[in-house]
Amino acid sequence: MTTANDISNRIMEAVMAQKLAPGSRLGEQQLAMLFDCSRTIVREALTRLSTRGIVTVSARRGWYVVEPSEHEAREAFEARRVIELGLLHQLKAKALDKAALRQLKLHLQREKAALAGTDVGLRTYLLGDFHVCLAECLGNALLADTLRDFTARTTLIAMLYQSSHDAAQSCEDHVRIVEALEAGDIARAELLMAEHIGTVQAALRLQASTDPLAGLRDALAPVAPVASASCASSAASAQSAPDMPGTPAATAAPAKRRSRTRSPSRSTPSPSDDGSAYLGALL
Repeated sequence: MTTANDISNRIMEAVMAQKLAPGSRLGEQQLAMLFDCSRTIVREALTRLSTRGIVTVSARRGWYVVEPSEHEAREAFEARRVIELGLLHQLKAKALDKAALRQLKLHLQREKAALAGTDVGLRTYLLGDFHVCLAECLGNALLADTLRDFTARTTLIAMLYQSSHDAAQSCEDHVRIVEALEAGDIARAELLMAEHIGTVQAALRLQASTDPLAGLRDALAPVAPVASASCASSAASAQSAPDMPGTPAATAAPAKRRSRTRSPSRSTPSPSDDGSAYLGALL
């Protein structure tokens, strides 16, 4: 009989294999039919994933895979950096045993085979699961579970922000990390891991700006008034050239002022006097 744990594990695998995109809807009825179980079991599984930050629920949309913001993306990578470098750092007090090295090398073989094959989902899953496998080999199951959740979130982030990171490069980075661990050079392993996580994060298309109002500020910026070049040039020439007696400009302006003085109550302004009246004439 299908359990809530089975369903949550399958959803996690699908996320890490990039088979479930950010924002994908997870209908309770559809999942119940798919796994041949009750909606109560499905709801329990989704609730567990919600507490782990993988899915969320909305009154209108129902359950769906999370869509991490840029701020959450940076936090997820920082959390992974703290956890993984911390695990390697504490390894300085003891050497990695041979069984753990064999397990890591076996994982690397599976990665290389997946890179040579055509199953993109399996390749993506194994590349992310390497970090979880490393945490398990270092003997901390609790942090391995936590790291699995963060790895799933960074997988969603890579899909959402169109990561350009090369899968082959990730595998090569993993190989070098394991080689450093086998040689007992823990400091080099830490350095390689930091560079690896930084490279993956740098491949994301995240905006450099951290201003939360940047988009709204640009959208609501005042629109500059449209003025023709001829109007601007005529206004500039009128200001720069003083009116001389006998010229049309000098004589026209007083005449216009006199006409306004003589008939202040006229009800039909001419187009030359008022821009809105001119627009009304055009319409």
